[in-house]
Amino acid sequence: MVDAPDALLEELFPDRPSAVDWGLDRMRTALAEVGSPDRRYSSLHVGGTNGKGSVAATWESVLGLQGRRTGLYTSPHLCSFRERIRVGGRPVGRHRLLETAERLRPLARELGMPMFEAATLLALVVFAQEGIDVACIEVGLGGRLDATNVIEPEVVAITNVSVDHQDFLGATVEEIAREKAGIVKPGVPVVTAETDDRVLAVLADAAVDAGAPFVRVDPERDVRDVRFGECGTTFRCAVPDGSFRELRTPLPGAHQAVNATLAVAALEMLPSPPSAKSIQAGVAAVDWPGRGQLVWLEGRRYIFDTAHNSAATDAVARTVDQGSPRRPLVAVVGILVDKDWPRMVPAIAAVADAVVLTSPPSAPSERRWRPREARAAAEGHSARVEVVEEIGGALKRAAFLAGEGTILVTGSCHTVGDAFRALDAKPFADRHG
Repeated sequence: MVDAPDALLEELFPDRPSAVDWGLDRMRTALAEVGSPDRRYSSLHVGGTNGKGSVAATWESVLGLQGRRTGLYTSPHLCSFRERIRVGGRPVGRHRLLETAERLRPLARELGMPMFEAATLLALVVFAQEGIDVACIEVGLGGRLDATNVIEPEVVAITNVSVDHQDFLGATVEEIAREKAGIVKPGVPVVTAETDDRVLAVLADAAVDAGAPFVRVDPERDVRDVRFGECGTTFRCAVPDGSFRELRTPLPGAHQAVNATLAVAALEMLPSPPSAKSIQAGVAAVDWPGRGQLVWLEGRRYIFDTAHNSAATDAVARTVDQGSPRRPLVAVVGILVDKDWPRMVPAIAAVADAVVLTSPPSAPSERRWRPREARAAAEGHSARVEVVEEIGGALKRAAFLAGEGTILVTGSCHTVGDAFRALDAKPFADRHG
């Protein structure tokens, strides 16, 4: 399932407005026009800065093993738009997407829906067509005015809040937290793994105002005995009776133990929570490509791990370094120009034996960085820093430098997705087509 960059996107939304245009009126009108498909199944909603996709994918896995037919909506994608909409753990079929998009296109055009709104409408309609029982929905950007904020979830999770997307969400962490707290609904349980007291105060106030139960997962108190390597993470997480449950997730890193614990805490707030057996098996079976994913290609070890802000690159650097990868470790890094790359690049460079800076071709032209300008940010932190603009060439250079070591591909989803394409590799297992 490796489409040409944006090929399916162009087929689905050939005349889409791409600018961010805040508001929920278009989504509400469109859903009413097509018969409120989002009311035909239950839903869970997750927002936050980092880790929300991992939480949503964990929900999908656990609920699927509970015997429920699941839908998963996330963004952005790595290689194909189909990844954004999964049914029963599999990317939705191309024919279903194209057929449904064709039917919805006149309505989306009439309302002037931006691409993300049209994609969200498409997902909610497809889920109803596929007869799902429960949808696991990830916020796209922010929360309060995000297109996904039209659903009526049974539980809300907010992973954490850090400074990102300041142009849209605000300059301070408190302002950003207020936007993300906008997904809190009257009477609907809210669960968070945030640790910053400033953010916790904002989230708790939002819950009080909504009359919603508020549960905090404390990473220091509720997540214990974390052990991880390239193939996953084992840990113990707190359960409501005060005891601890031992779990394993295939996603590596201490931060993934926190994400899984948050996902489980939210599931336990559902009207019909999954059994302990479903939770254990579901957490162990999460399928979430490009997040610490170890792949062997032509005898070489690759780790694909997306990181779109400084908190994420810090987590990637800690996880890779503490996972004791086979050395030398060569990092292929591509970041969007509107991100805090002067902080992000040194974090990765500090744990790598060599860094190859590159530019992902699928990134919008106005968001592509100039790797040569970032070179100075890496120098002094890594033994060797090179710039290879073309990603295929960057991967070949990294393979040469790594020898029998490890190649880390990180940065934006564009970078990781373009690397999969350049290597003719599939992010999903073969069963996903």
